[in-house]
Amino acid sequence: MKKITIAIDGHSSTGKSTMAKQLAKALGYIYVDTGAMYRAITLYAIQKGYIGQDIDKLDLLISDLPSIHLEFRYNTSLGYSEIYLNEVNVENKIRTLQVSSFVSQVSVIKEVRHKLVKLQKEMGAKKGLVMDGRDIGTVVFPDAQLKIFMTASMEIRATRRYKELLDRGADISYEEVLENVQQRDYLDSNREVSPLKKADDAVVLDNSYLSPEEQFQKALSLAQDRINTP
Repeated sequence: MKKITIAIDGHSSTGKSTMAKQLAKALGYIYVDTGAMYRAITLYAIQKGYIGQDIDKLDLLISDLPSIHLEFRYNTSLGYSEIYLNEVNVENKIRTLQVSSFVSQVSVIKEVRHKLVKLQKEMGAKKGLVMDGRDIGTVVFPDAQLKIFMTASMEIRATRRYKELLDRGADISYEEVLENVQQRDYLDSNREVSPLKKADDAVVLDNSYLSPEEQFQKALSLAQDRINTP
């Protein structure tokens, strides 16, 4: 069966990763969460004291980039891959609001994006891959056979993110989460390097009022159409 590359882009908290995992599993494809890669770099910067409230030493992060190793390892019990930062599993640590608050600032750094885009292109060289992020269909895989751009209303995305953080035990208010979503949207869409934007040939999937199963079936149908197209 023909293999394709599937690029999923969109705003934060639209469920890109969840759907990408479902698609990859259904098709027997490799799944790569590029957002996790940027979050891992951000976590590294926080741990090193390179970024924080009134702290900006990101020039030191740039110097450290050659020694930062990222790897996805498949967890058989979970059914998906988790990200490792310098041999340490950081899958849970990268999902905090603290990391979310700084990831857009780190992701605009030209040297960071060049490092990660290079890794991402290498991962997708043989196709049979589902990758989600902000610039997959426009920068990483502009020739992907299927591009999906996911969106939803800001309030619905903030509510989803708020519930997720509460489930993780975070002490946070909805207003703080909504502000973070608004800030990330602005920074992602207005950064100088690889801003978030819909590829001209991407299919828009607004899941404001779709269940996870409904959006998955729509995406799977799109993928099967592309796979079966000569």
